[in-house]
Amino acid sequence: MSAAIEVLDLRKSYGGQEAVAGISLTIERGEIYAILGPNGAGKTTTVEILEGFRTRDSGSVLVLGADPGSLGIHGSAWRNRIGIVLQSTSDAAELTVAETVHHFSHYYSKPKDPDAVIELVGLTEKRDAKIRTLSGGQRRRLDVALGIIGSPEILFLDEPTTGFDPEARRAFWELILALKAEGTTILLTTHYLDEAEALADRVAVINAGKIVEIATPETLGGRHLAKATISWSENGATQKQISENPTHDVIEIAARFNGDIPELTVTRPSLEDIYLTMIGGRE
Repeated sequence: MSAAIEVLDLRKSYGGQEAVAGISLTIERGEIYAILGPNGAGKTTTVEILEGFRTRDSGSVLVLGADPGSLGIHGSAWRNRIGIVLQSTSDAAELTVAETVHHFSHYYSKPKDPDAVIELVGLTEKRDAKIRTLSGGQRRRLDVALGIIGSPEILFLDEPTTGFDPEARRAFWELILALKAEGTTILLTTHYLDEAEALADRVAVINAGKIVEIATPETLGGRHLAKATISWSENGATQKQISENPTHDVIEIAARFNGDIPELTVTRPSLEDIYLTMIGGRE
């Protein structure tokens, strides 16, 4: 089975400024793939080209085996296979949740059951509520319902949890993981590093229109190989030690205490530490 998305040497310029400067990536079917980068890095332009909303200057793009930029009359059939959740949307505020989801289901040839989708996104108790009465998190869940009602093979999520409180964000993550379990391929852009770490199988860091690195969140920038910092309390003061073999060093420190080490922590560079180093601290 071919990859869900294949991009080779993608380029796009605006007024002589290259916004996307030769990006290449492959997204496998069924994975959650996160694109990280500061504002102006080229994330949105790249994703809009993949969605078929923006033309490219050069390079090749295949999404579900088709070129989004040259579909012509076949575009409707292709769009039946993708779902899009934009960063901000407008909606019919006076319609109810159920009316909206049922209405959108008629746009697709093989829609999911609207009532099942409403339940999946956690809006069953709000099915008869007008959209204008929903909280920000509930409106975002409705956005996802409209993005998945067509049974998409690929779901594009642009900054999906911007403005969410911590509880709402984590509930949203559970929904995204449930969609992955159903086999949906998900392309996610986010500014939240903990979100990428919690959801993504792989991440691509983009800066100045180029990919800096593609890796799993655990191995990005070699963070799994970085030296650890051991911290503990001894003689009334905090002690720290940089270690290449923290297990060995913790055992040695524990021997001095004949048991538990007071206030022991062992840390490696966080995903945020690595990311900020990659982009030169631009965020």
